[in-house]
Amino acid sequence: MKANKALRRLTHAEDLISDVMERYSATSPGIREVLHDAKTAVSRAKDAVNLAASSRTTSAQKKAVSTTKAVKVPPVKSTTKQRTTKRDYEE
Repeated sequence: MKANKALRRLTHAEDLISDVMERYSATSPGIREVLHDAKTAVSRAKDAVNLAASSRTTSAQKKAVSTTKAVKVPPVKSTTKQRTTKRDYEE
């Protein structure tokens, strides 16, 4: 899975957990604590994906710098001649 897609999904999961935490009653501190732990786990996962994505980006930039630039070749012009038409004979 690509890093951006994973980050979007993790952000969505974090938002859902936050929403459930807000709606859940304060009378059940055990469940709220578990939800809080889940939210922190998702946050840590997002940080890990960010670090992995940033390290890939820097290595890709290093590879791009080390490679030689491609030589641009001009397009080849068509060598076929146009056929004569009726307009050519009318003039």
